[in-house]
Amino acid sequence: MTKAELVAEVATKTGVEKVAVQQTIEAMMKVIKTSLQNNQNVYLRGFGSFIVKKRAKKTGRIITKNTTIIIPEHYIPAFKPAKTFTEKVKNSVKK
Repeated sequence: MTKAELVAEVATKTGVEKVAVQQTIEAMMKVIKTSLQNNQNVYLRGFGSFIVKKRAKKTGRIITKNTTIIIPEHYIPAFKPAKTFTEKVKNSVKK
């Protein structure tokens, strides 16, 4: 599902205009991004958590040049789904 499809779906289910829904979703994403940039996790009960993960320093390889490089420790954004959300997806997705 794309962002446009998400906006359309939410607008249909709530009866709110697409423009307002799009502004709301954009604002939500901006708040989440800003919070993670400020090292603040975002917790949505029953859905999941947007968190900042620390990656340790490690050695990597550039195969084409046959050299090794040091990748410094860094932080990445991550999403950790809630247990209830994970269980619902596990039990409902059809292959």
